[in-house]
Amino acid sequence: MKRVYVNEKWCLGCHLCEYYCAFANSVEKDMVKALKNKTVQPRIQIEEKDQVCFAVSCRHCEEPLCVKGCITGALTKKDGLIAVDKNKCVGCCTCILSCPYGAVKMAAEGIVQKCELCMGNQSGEPACVKGCPNQAIVYEER
Repeated sequence: MKRVYVNEKWCLGCHLCEYYCAFANSVEKDMVKALKNKTVQPRIQIEEKDQVCFAVSCRHCEEPLCVKGCITGALTKKDGLIAVDKNKCVGCCTCILSCPYGAVKMAAEGIVQKCELCMGNQSGEPACVKGCPNQAIVYEER
């Protein structure tokens, strides 16, 4: 299965991937309206440690602890992807506590959000990949 990866040597730490992710998951058609003066909540996050940048996003684990920990059934795995049913999420955070990668976060609405690889994206490429000016974020099988 393809996943999102970051090439630490090429990543500038500009966080544009986060903005493109947040915009892609908004309901706005205009990036400025979607993001200006608002808290940006991307489903991918770039973290830096010892001058190395790396992406924190859902790995869609083979044996996902977040799905096993979800008490309401809001998280499910189908066709290799872990999806969130927003109607079932009650914000209990058991999935957040269960994720060994820190890739599951709480959204402003009090429900869980995580990278779903832009499943509705027509281009077949996640927004974070398209938004990376240095091509440090890639979507590939490894």
